[in-house]
Amino acid sequence: MNEHWQAIWLTLKLAGTTTALLLLIATPLAWWLARSRHWLSQPIAAIVAMPLVLPPTVLGFYLLLLLGPDGPIGALTKSLGLGYLPFTFGGLVLASVVYSLPFAVQPLQNAFNAVPERMLEVAATLRASPWDRFISVALPLARPGFLTAAVLAFAHTVGEFGVVLMIGGNIPGETRVLSVAIYDQVETLQYANAHWLSAGLVGFSFVVLLSLYLINGRANSSAVRP
Repeated sequence: MNEHWQAIWLTLKLAGTTTALLLLIATPLAWWLARSRHWLSQPIAAIVAMPLVLPPTVLGFYLLLLLGPDGPIGALTKSLGLGYLPFTFGGLVLASVVYSLPFAVQPLQNAFNAVPERMLEVAATLRASPWDRFISVALPLARPGFLTAAVLAFAHTVGEFGVVLMIGGNIPGETRVLSVAIYDQVETLQYANAHWLSAGLVGFSFVVLLSLYLINGRANSSAVRP
């Protein structure tokens, strides 16, 4: 049972770290995608969305090559004294950020697209800098998008399996997250333990979906309120 709690704690730690990093990375990227008319915006949007359609094992395989001893990122981390990231918690974080990126970028991009252009123009006439317009106008109006992005990114990271198994393996206390622990219990015919862990994920999924519906419902109510 102690190993199960280790897997739960490691999963929550991974999801929390990944969500924080995703919000930092996705916010400027989503703002640029929402505001830019550069020809590169569509190819970059397609690259960001690729984890939505790629099998997790494919993404995990290529990340494993890139992060390994023969990969460019692996060579870089080795030269920086960080070692190789596969089969470490750092590798899990990097893989999770890549795999969950569209779940953070797309809600934020939609929220930024919904910011009225007129309000930004009025702020500009008041001599607000682009940074001031972003902080004072865009961010407050996009708050529901941040909540949705955070919930989706956290939940998606909790439910990861293929990518984390390819990058992290199944090392107890190090890389064995909850989804891998369930798989391990099923393989060893420990169905009672698998049921206990799986039921927890089912309940968690329900809470996540209910939270999203409540967030969107409140946002829609605020939008139509006179």
